[in-house]
Amino acid sequence: MALPDLGVEAIKAKIDTGARSSALHAFGLRQYTVDGEPWVSFEIHPQQRSRAGAVKVRCPVEGWRRIRSSDGKQQDRPYIITSIQLAGEVWPIELTLTKRDEMGFRMLVGRRAVRRRFLVNPGRSYLGGRTL
Repeated sequence: MALPDLGVEAIKAKIDTGARSSALHAFGLRQYTVDGEPWVSFEIHPQQRSRAGAVKVRCPVEGWRRIRSSDGKQQDRPYIITSIQLAGEVWPIELTLTKRDEMGFRMLVGRRAVRRRFLVNPGRSYLGGRTL
């Protein structure tokens, strides 16, 4: 999987049809304004358990989403719209930005992102290919 608009050639992600929205672990997330509009800056560390190959990102915030995490806690998160590339296809998705330190994957792809695009087989892994 890749995030071409953000300069990420490959990132390991989990497809989670139980999650409505998609989330990206954003290191050093900082919010600010540009000409009165909300923006964010952050780093993406595409390699699991590594800070190598960090990608610095600056982009506008599209809005805010109230997210209920797997432990039942609610949190307001900024979200951006960016392109995702998976299995030879590229399309825009909404991506919430959060800390996922304790999670196994730096990115979670929710059901809205894959709806009407892919059939998910929960018993298989890496059907779209393996890049990392």
